Amino acid sequence: MSVKTATTTQFSAEAVRALSELLDEPGWMLDLRLTAWRFFEEIPWPTGTEETWRRTSLRGFRLENYRPFVPDVLTEVEAEADLETIYREHLAELVSAGELVMDEGRAFYHRLDDTLAAKGVIFTDLHTAVREYPELVQRTFAQQVPLDANKFAALHYAFWRGGTFLYVPRNVEVTLPFQTLARLSQPGAGGFYHTIVITEEGASVTLMEDFFGGERGFHAGVVELYPGPNSRLRYTHVQNWEPTLWNFGTQRIRVPRDAEVVHLIASWGSKLSKVWVTLDLVEPGARGQLLGLYFTTDHQHIDHHTMQNHRAANCSSDLLYKGALKDTSRSVYQGYIKVWPGAQKTDAYQANRNLLLDGRARADSIPGLEIEADDVRCTHGATAGQIPEEYLFYLESRGLDRPTAERLIVAGFFQEVLERVDNADVRRKLETTIAERLDVDVADLGLEVDNNTDHNG
Repeated sequence: MSVKTATTTQFSAEAVRALSELLDEPGWMLDLRLTAWRFFEEIPWPTGTEETWRRTSLRGFRLENYRPFVPDVLTEVEAEADLETIYREHLAELVSAGELVMDEGRAFYHRLDDTLAAKGVIFTDLHTAVREYPELVQRTFAQQVPLDANKFAALHYAFWRGGTFLYVPRNVEVTLPFQTLARLSQPGAGGFYHTIVITEEGASVTLMEDFFGGERGFHAGVVELYPGPNSRLRYTHVQNWEPTLWNFGTQRIRVPRDAEVVHLIASWGSKLSKVWVTLDLVEPGARGQLLGLYFTTDHQHIDHHTMQNHRAANCSSDLLYKGALKDTSRSVYQGYIKVWPGAQKTDAYQANRNLLLDGRARADSIPGLEIEADDVRCTHGATAGQIPEEYLFYLESRGLDRPTAERLIVAGFFQEVLERVDNADVRRKLETTIAERLDVDVADLGLEVDNNTDHNG
């Protein structure tokens, strides 16, 4: 197919049409994009007076400074050995059931285990899914996160390009994780990756997505997770964007009867991140964990806004977000537990813990509860503080110097979250990044997992 190139470099309805033409999309997708663009134009820019934006400023962000998309510049490769070193190094970190590699929204490497393909598993980029599995896409795309969820979600739907589509049929258990690498390699570009994961009844799967690059760029992403009844879904979202990128995300999970979801977001990179994560427990027996890790440095600003939405009886949710902050960086956590009328026997917990490694760092934590049922157990807690001197004194009295003692304490601080990650490779990847932030080898922290640990999803 010949490559079409767009003539516009500004965000506009014209650019929406040019992108859709470039991607050779069906009419329904163009209509959806144009509707989203109208929503984007109608929704006002945050002023900072809104409660969700009061602690996160968009000062310095100018949409006109970015390109809505770039033409195709990459050649597809068939063998992993033909990929650039940066991709091969990332892929080598996980033993996986399939890999998907994208740059600027274009997939140029893809692998799916033949045995899983024979069982009906679909793992591909979202543009391929639009063409080859339109019914599956149409019943899930923008159904969890609406076009007008927020201004950045509307912009995402108007200009989305690239993303993961994963479908697991009924009773199929995938023991190894799937892995997606999503990069922005062109400076000054906008990125709009979209993720859809569907598991049918009784299925089991793990997906890890790794987002990186984006020099002087910005990203507005959406993640929609659809576990089926009595299924098991593990999703890990790692953003390690360049420190000059603005990052916005909207992620939502709908959990039906007796299904279990573990959602983990690791925020290492970006200049500023603002991410909404919503867990909807919609049928009895639904269970969900929301886990978060962040380690900020310099002037980084990381803002997570979570919602644990209990709509049905006999459901449980457990949230644990932990972050370490250095220099003049700042974190904002706003969490909410909502228990709807009739959602009896709800068991919900929410905790946000922050470790301040510099007196100039700041952590704001705002947990909240709204309970409209009378037979529930709901608790929340938030802490922010520096390393206690007695901890340091104890380790120094055992022969450690102060910097080493501090690094060990920080590593131990994150361990509570890491222990909840089932897959050994995924856990090791997270541990390695923490060690890099502490400027040591992971083995020196005592975090490295046993090499004999099974690769279970």
